[in-house]
Amino acid sequence: MNSTLIDQGLNLMLYGMSTVFVFLTILVFATLFMSRVVNRFSSEEETPDVQTIIKPAAPAGPSPQILQAIKLAIAEHRKN
Repeated sequence: MNSTLIDQGLNLMLYGMSTVFVFLTILVFATLFMSRVVNRFSSEEETPDVQTIIKPAAPAGPSPQILQAIKLAIAEHRKN
């Protein structure tokens, strides 16, 4: 009886794993196909806006007031 139970378990495992493998393979190919279809229909090239290309420069660092506050906080922490 043990051998039949093990055989049934192995059969169930193989059927389950093969079903999952086939499903995931079909899913990958369906995703690739849909991606190609979308790329074909949306091949319109849009020129980017000048404002999106030229971004304002970020500040180089914290302001002098913030740096002074940080220095004071570190000095106060080291006193304790």
